[in-house]
Amino acid sequence: MKINCLLVTKVLTNFIREESHKAGFEQNIIGLSGGLDSTVCSYLAVKAVGPQNLFALIMPFKDYDQEGVRLAEEVCKILGINFEKIDISPQIEAYFSSHLTDNPVLRGNKMARERMSILYDYSARMKAMILGTSNKTELLIGYGTIHGDLACGINPMGDLYKTQVGQLARYLGVPEKILKRKPTAGLWPGQTDEDEIGLSYEELDKILFRLVDERMTLEEAIKTDLEEKKVRQVAELIRKSEYKRKMPPVAKLSERTVGHDFLYPYDWGK
Repeated sequence: MKINCLLVTKVLTNFIREESHKAGFEQNIIGLSGGLDSTVCSYLAVKAVGPQNLFALIMPFKDYDQEGVRLAEEVCKILGINFEKIDISPQIEAYFSSHLTDNPVLRGNKMARERMSILYDYSARMKAMILGTSNKTELLIGYGTIHGDLACGINPMGDLYKTQVGQLARYLGVPEKILKRKPTAGLWPGQTDEDEIGLSYEELDKILFRLVDERMTLEEAIKTDLEEKKVRQVAELIRKSEYKRKMPPVAKLSERTVGHDFLYPYDWGK
């Protein structure tokens, strides 16, 4: 689980620069929350394309995560990047005023999709590639909103477990208050990722590493120092969220079908 931070930084900064340029983008844009993942991604992007080519959007809902907003603004100042703060409360409240619900997950999903909608609008206006900030832990257990925080143009963070993001953050010099902050999606007051999932990120990453990277069976993983109930819980999260990691299935009718046999890279023909 320990990463070579120098090498990872080199690989990810090259990835951001090269994949953006391949798609015809000189600039990048990111949704900045004051959390660890988006902060680390911003640090990497500045190394990759320079502060003048990164733009951040900070999109609070009411006063749900004022600390996150303050930290996001602080990161922008540290890195020297331009940003804009957009309050998403009016459009969220307008929708739920006529579509009532007490379900915080439904409201949270709507917020995540509204933020991504704004990011894509700014992406088109500024001709900037959207950087995804979902880490490997979140992707594997499906902890994210389709067409919300899971959406992006490219994702530099998706092969780093949450605890590995923490290692990289320390190497990059991310402020200690962000490193120590409890991970939260800011979906409701007091919400934290680990409380919602029911496991700590350290526990999750240990189990995921055994099941995914070391390719252990459930029985093999359970025979190590892992708790059976938690191993089975994580395996079920992986299984149930598989659809979030794939493009929607296309019904096959022809000899060459997108997603089945037409698998050329997007720079095919150049």
